[in-house]
Amino acid sequence: MRQESDFLGPKDIPDNAYWGVHSARAVENFPITGRTVANMPALVRGFAYVKKAAAAANLAMGAINQQQADAIAKACDILIAGQHHEQFVVDVIQGGAGTSTNMNANEVIANIALETLGLPKGRYDVIHPNDHVNASQSTNDAYPTAVKLATYFGIQDLLAALAALRGAFQAKAEEFKDVLKIGRTQLQDAVPMTLGQEFSAFVSMIADDERRLRESAYLMCEINMGGTAIGTGINAPVGYVDVVVPLAEFSGVPVVKAADLIAATGDTGAFADISGILKRIAVKLSKISNDLRLLSSGPQAGVGDIKLPARQAGSSIMPGKVNPVIPEVMNQVCFEVIGNDAAITMAVEAGQLQLNAFEPLMAWALHQSLSHLSNACKTLQVNCVEGIEANTSLLDARIAESVTLVTALNPMIGYEKAAQIAKTAIASGKPIAMVAEELGIMSQAKMKSLLVADKLTTPGALTAATV
Repeated sequence: MRQESDFLGPKDIPDNAYWGVHSARAVENFPITGRTVANMPALVRGFAYVKKAAAAANLAMGAINQQQADAIAKACDILIAGQHHEQFVVDVIQGGAGTSTNMNANEVIANIALETLGLPKGRYDVIHPNDHVNASQSTNDAYPTAVKLATYFGIQDLLAALAALRGAFQAKAEEFKDVLKIGRTQLQDAVPMTLGQEFSAFVSMIADDERRLRESAYLMCEINMGGTAIGTGINAPVGYVDVVVPLAEFSGVPVVKAADLIAATGDTGAFADISGILKRIAVKLSKISNDLRLLSSGPQAGVGDIKLPARQAGSSIMPGKVNPVIPEVMNQVCFEVIGNDAAITMAVEAGQLQLNAFEPLMAWALHQSLSHLSNACKTLQVNCVEGIEANTSLLDARIAESVTLVTALNPMIGYEKAAQIAKTAIASGKPIAMVAEELGIMSQAKMKSLLVADKLTTPGALTAATV
């Protein structure tokens, strides 16, 4: 053990721990979720980029020396590479507006930096977590900046997952472009369409979400680094803010300084905006999953338009039963994202005066929404959409028997006569062409020449054929 102290007194710390006294107290104070910041690798990387930028700016400002700056930068690069993330031991949900996470980062980076210099952990006279790693910073600008960087990283991952899912639906739209089926509104038979058109609609829905998410990512690029405690820049050297913000581009995120640092420190509305976009994505992905489950229902007593790939046994009591487990897991992730949006909304609203103390909840909820949506999109793509098959024999039979084709006759014979044909055909079980002729409305030959189903899926095709 080694002994470290803060203003509350001394505390024993395991010799092999890169974290220190502040992290130890946070572990005791916040036994909430059992999930530590180590479970948020993007946030750990975000902090490493923040501290690396701050070290470079502090060196330029003369706040730390060359040896300290170099060692801190090396420690940050080690974290960025994915090492020592397990040393982020504080709970993801914590009081203090993220102070415990910032202290955890400061201590880990300081001790990794000391190790790169060949010095033992705890030699804070050489590199101190607060005086050197946290120089010219406050939790109140370092933490939200790290959260924004992490969220930006997560957005890029989700965009890639959405694009791949869209591509899978696009491939199926092409595969099914000539497969005719009956469309449905309010779960009732409507008019003909192709299965390709149905899947193409999914493509458009996802593409729209990608565009909106890509446009909203810029909200994570406006940062309050250099504002320190409340945005006034207290304890930071003159000119520090204009040096540190461009250096944050180490992260690859196109950051800019907030126009009003005080407002940016107290206002977390950008997180509400991003969460709202994620909720919108979740609602639409859940609707698509609902459609896949409904279209594949059966195999004998359901809709059965499509066949989903069998992924696992569906029942412990019913042999041979297969369930749509992949769309089901997507549904559940979407429900979680919608719930996270409610939590984020409340946390953003609850901010008071110059700071919002509830950013840890926002960070954790956004992390879950982004990472779980990304993972769900990948499994929906690989384990479901890419293996979907059309039930062509059933679809062909339904097209041949469907009374919905009479909708196309409205312009020629009127709604009432078309409805009469449909009602009689349903009651009698006779083909609509035979019914139309028996009712004296139209000959079977004329009816059959008009009601060619593939002409009913393209605007103007039937009119042109009629003329």
